[in-house]
This record gives sequence, structure tokens and C-alpha cells, in this order.
Amino acid sequence: MKYEGLLERINWLIRLRWIAVTGVIITVLVVQKIARLSLPFFPLYLIPALIGLYNFLFFLYVRHIGKKQAPDFETKANIIANFQIALDLFSLTALIHFSGGIENPFIFYFIFHMIIASILLSRKESFLQATFATCLFILMVGLEYFNILGHYCLKGFVVNDLYINKIYMLGTSFVFITTLYLAVYMASSISIRLKDREKSLREANLLLEEKDRIKSEYVLRVTHDIKEHISAIQSCIEPVAEGMLGELNPRQKDLIHRAGKRTNKLIFFIKALLDITRIKLSKDIDMKEFSIVRTIENTIALIEPRAKAKGIFVDCRIESTIGLIKGAQVYIEETIANLLINSVKYTPASGKIEIAAMDRGDSVLIRITDTGIGIPRDEIMNIFDEFYRARNAKEIEKDGSGLGLSMAKQVVERHHGRIWVDSEEGKGSVFSIMLPKK
Repeated sequence: MKYEGLLERINWLIRLRWIAVTGVIITVLVVQKIARLSLPFFPLYLIPALIGLYNFLFFLYVRHIGKKQAPDFETKANIIANFQIALDLFSLTALIHFSGGIENPFIFYFIFHMIIASILLSRKESFLQATFATCLFILMVGLEYFNILGHYCLKGFVVNDLYINKIYMLGTSFVFITTLYLAVYMASSISIRLKDREKSLREANLLLEEKDRIKSEYVLRVTHDIKEHISAIQSCIEPVAEGMLGELNPRQKDLIHRAGKRTNKLIFFIKALLDITRIKLSKDIDMKEFSIVRTIENTIALIEPRAKAKGIFVDCRIESTIGLIKGAQVYIEETIANLLINSVKYTPASGKIEIAAMDRGDSVLIRITDTGIGIPRDEIMNIFDEFYRARNAKEIEKDGSGLGLSMAKQVVERHHGRIWVDSEEGKGSVFSIMLPKK
């Protein structure tokens, strides 16, 4: 997490620099073509070009060390961030020098660099960067004041020769320098608090994950034991129900039949609970290439008898360009089958179910559409939660587990995919699954 955070912040700085380069070039074009100020435009175009060049080199280097995930990445990242900001400050000073020096109002853009430094670096390093910016600024102003460096006046924009006006020079320098240090102090204070908050949240999240893991392991052990006991009960009920131990009267048959039915439902519920717990606990899922077309065909063959029994028409549309995808076929097949079983279960007789698989380049979109009971609008956001069932679903089947959609979400997310639903109560639902091919 910390590694990824450092990498993201450095990449953020690189992206900001591309925006800055574009902004500088546009500003120089406006000054040259519209304001028509007399300035040395060659260095004003050359400097952003050089910024773009070293930014590209930083981009390549960061991507290189990011892929390697070197153990000393944090140290290297810190050096890179300091070096980048120092180069930016030097480049900004050069731009300011060639466009009016202390007379240029853009001198306060140094503050942006101080805020960025305070976000990326420690407080000590941020103040060092502020000191470096102050030295560059004083050096530029001093060299121009003593005519060691040529001064490029913004004629028509400011009063000429402000750079040799002691009161203006000292007053502006004082405001500029104090503003830099105040900006660093305030930005670093906020940054430190945010980093401390981020750290505490990260630790709390890790603690919650560990507690969830312990809970899942406990559920797995207990559920497994319960399944063994229920299976033993079922094995005792079956021979009695089949009359192997003697003829039963109608009342006894009814009680045994109800007990067997309840036991079967309980075993189904326990199996679902075991499956979802195993998915949660498994760090790695065995991923292999498989045919999504064949997988969908298998699931359709599974639910067709139930659909025909209710007079439900099942339509299938699969694009031929899909090919193979990489994943755990058993889990994906079970997920699609669960969605189709739900569609059959909650679609009235003579309804229609359509399953479509579409090629989306690097991904596959699987869409299951039915003309079923739909989902109440206020319950859609909860439909993938564990043990949650919509109120109209409970009216049709009171004994559902509420784990099928939660398990589907777990499986899809473990494949770095996405699952969502569009539904209208009384008109039907559309479940969509987006899976990456690799």
C-alpha cells in the first residue's frame, strides 16, 4: 500500500509537469502573438522543451523501478521527488529571469512548488526546498540588480526599471520569501495530519481485514462440522423415507418427507456458505484459459429443463470473436448458472430469458436479461450483500439463502471484473458481468 502510494504521488507530479509545460507554451504564445511584448522568446520556448525532456526521462525511470518493485524504492522515490522539485524550481527561475525577473507577477508560482513539496516530502525537506527557492530568487534578483545578468523588462506591462528600485526590490523579496516559508509551514502541517490520518485508517483497515479473515476461518470450520452432522442426519432419514425399515403410515411419511426437504435445503445453504467463505479466504485462484462460449452452453443445458417446465423461452446470443478468457472456469460457470437459475425461478410462466456474450476488446460482457418480477428500486443497492433478499423474492420463495448474488460478486471481483444490475419491479432484470480476458 505504501509502495503504491509513493508511486502514485510521483506519477501525479509527472502528470502535473505535462500540464505545466503546456501552460507555459500557451502563455508564451499569447505574450508573443497577442500582447506583443519584447522578450527573448527562444529561451522561453527552449526551457519548457527541456522540462518536457527531463519529465519524459523521469517517466521512463519511474516506470522502470516501479516494475522491479525494488526494496529500496522508498529511498529512490524520495531522491527522485527532491531532484524533480529542485529542477522545477531552477527551470521556473530561468523562465522568470527571461520574462521580467522580479517585475514578473508569475514569481508567486513558486508557492505552488512549495505546496507540492510539502505534499510529497517531509517537513524538513520541504523547508530545504523553500531555502533553495529563496537562494535562486535572491541570486536572480541580485545579479540583475548589479547588471551581471541582463534584465528583460516587461515594457508596457509594468513601470520600467523596477528591478533596480531598492524599496520595490526589498519589499517584494520580503513578501515573496515570507510567503514561501508560510506556505510550506501551513501545507506541511496539513500534509502531516493527513498522512497520520491515512496511516491510522490503513492500520484500522488491516485490522478489520484480519478480523474478517479470522471470522471467515471460524465460519468455515463451524459450517464444515455442521455439514457433516446434517449429512449424517440425511443418511438416516433417506432409508426411513424409502421404506427400507418398514412401512410408514401417511402421517409418518409426511413428517419424514418434510424433514428430508428441510435437510436438503439446509445442506444447500451450508454449501453456499462454504463456497463464499472459501472464495474470501483463498488468496489466489487457479486461473487458466478456457472457452466462455462452452461455459455458457453448459449453464444453459443445466437450466433448460427447468425453463421448459415453466414454458420459459431461453435465447442465447454469443459473438464469435470472443475466443478464450483466463480465469477459474468452475467459479465463472457457477456464477452464470446461479444468475440463470434465479432468472428461471423469478420469471413467471411463458416468460423469456436472454443470455448474451459480447466482445469488448480486452474484456467480455455477459448480459442476462429476463422478464421476471424485477427488484424494487430502493433495494437494488443492497442486492449483492450477504444474506440479503428482496421483499418480492421472499414472497415467491421463503427459504432462499441470500448468498447467490453475494457469491457472484465475490467471484467477479476476484477476476478483476465488475457485476451490476438494472431492474424495474414487475418488468424484469438485466444482470451484467464484465470480465477481463486476461
